[in-house]
Amino acid sequence: MSSTNESIATQPFATLYSFRRCPYAMRARMSILLNGITVQLREILLKDKPTQMLLCSPKGTVPVLVLANGQVIDESDAIMSWARDNSDNSAFDAPSDEQLALISDNDSWFKAALDHYKYHDRHPEQSQSYYREQGEVFLQQLEQQLITQDYLFGTQQSYADIAIFPFVRQFAHVDKTWFEQAPYPALHRWLAVFIQSDSFEQAMIKHPPWQVNDATTYFPN
Repeated sequence: MSSTNESIATQPFATLYSFRRCPYAMRARMSILLNGITVQLREILLKDKPTQMLLCSPKGTVPVLVLANGQVIDESDAIMSWARDNSDNSAFDAPSDEQLALISDNDSWFKAALDHYKYHDRHPEQSQSYYREQGEVFLQQLEQQLITQDYLFGTQQSYADIAIFPFVRQFAHVDKTWFEQAPYPALHRWLAVFIQSDSFEQAMIKHPPWQVNDATTYFPN
């Protein structure tokens, strides 16, 4: 597909409301990019959400994908599946039950531990190290799966790898010094594959917050 504005402008692309640092939005952008899909990107500020997004998805969370026919997809995993299903050359297969179970753990109790660890000052009931140890249960599980294989479910990147790595990255960034010294060599290697990739670099390009009269920004561009 041509990346010129002239050719792009003639085609009805979906619109993605995103926030660069949100791990849910990261997994959606990565899936869109890896599956060779082009969308119109609208970067938002979580503290100043645009009315246009809230009219489409009143819950006010990102990512939100608005298709050309007006259909709204406002769950990151559903956006990942949409990108795969609409790709001419899918980057990964549909997730297995085992993958879905691991993603469910990631999105539920690991995400809760991550939030408590990152924002420990908001949760003074326990220490930051306590919340980190809760999250480490998940890191240890991932480490065990990665000891004998490159990715979580074999030799190829899977739906689960793309869905989970942004959250492990966020956990690592809470205290980089601790994470770099933590005894998870396989997890370190796995995470580095993603965060050092050209795809992730492209997915993390900074864009100014979208305004109504702005020229269209395409992703990837």
